[in-house]
Amino acid sequence: MSDQPPLLRQWMLLQMLARRHFGATVKELSRELSVSEKTIRRDLERLQLSGIPLRRIEEAYGRISWKMDRPDGAPPISFTFDEAAALHLARRFMEPLAGTYLWQAAQRAFQKLRSLLGSDTLRYLEKFAAFFHQTQFGAVDYSQQAELVDRLMLGAEERRIVRIRYQSLKATEPVSYEVHPYGLSYHRGALYLVGMAPRHKQIRHWKVRRIAAADLSDRTFRMPADFDIHQHFAKSFGVFHGDGDVVVRVRFAATVARYVGEAQWHESQKLTRQRDGGLIAEFHLDGFEEIKRWILSFGRFAQVLEPEPLRREIAEELRQMNAIYAPAEEPAVATKTPPRSRDGLLAEMN
Repeated sequence: MSDQPPLLRQWMLLQMLARRHFGATVKELSRELSVSEKTIRRDLERLQLSGIPLRRIEEAYGRISWKMDRPDGAPPISFTFDEAAALHLARRFMEPLAGTYLWQAAQRAFQKLRSLLGSDTLRYLEKFAAFFHQTQFGAVDYSQQAELVDRLMLGAEERRIVRIRYQSLKATEPVSYEVHPYGLSYHRGALYLVGMAPRHKQIRHWKVRRIAAADLSDRTFRMPADFDIHQHFAKSFGVFHGDGDVVVRVRFAATVARYVGEAQWHESQKLTRQRDGGLIAEFHLDGFEEIKRWILSFGRFAQVLEPEPLRREIAEELRQMNAIYAPAEEPAVATKTPPRSRDGLLAEMN
């Protein structure tokens, strides 16, 4: 257990204390989790600081144990039938993270739900599952990268430098270098590592699927006090992070206006309905690399109003696409001139 991520170890520590109504000593917890007593004390202290209701109890003969209390006024944790059933059916939405320790923890929780519901009920509920279909369009399978994802999360949690071997989309060979992992972002079925690239001296994003290896070092790094991963992506239209500050306005035709209006594409979006049934969408972004692709997906039903540089980029993209799809010009067919009579030739000459 000593090589497991601290977060997972602490979860298991909480599970053990939750099951033991009379508590457990540090020595007992240390033995069962196969870690040092010092590690257990540090975990208990961290959990207490996080607001977990743990209590240190001094017993007879100097025995000290730890017990988990239910928060004052908090009701016991329980599920109604429909809540348990909904959670069971929703398990498939975590499948993109299959193999990671988050998935393993969720599987343990789902196992408890299955025990609560019973086999007959589960067979009945699976009939409902047939009504729901989750597409796998663009989804990435991380079951073969479970240990790698765990190392990245452990590096982010403990502020440890990680050496990765990464092959970008345009590179022909993978390159190894050190990164300071800040966290992970999940976007359109794929995981991205967010962190500092010391040799480039800038925050970058790496698609986890393209990371061939990740090795944890014993050296640590200092996380910037003002860094917040949610704020970092506040002006990104996905995971591409730019340095600009632009306002993008797009007019959508009535044909797609309802579809656009049904979703939250960005937290800054402002949608204005038009009399003709169309819609104008406004976004405040740090760049327009990703939104350009999104706009192009609507074809002729989307028109960029501003900024002008984005209009020019899309116009150039369409020009190149037109060159690809435009029908090739048919070669001119030489026509054979019918023979002319001697009198006709003389007439032309005169």
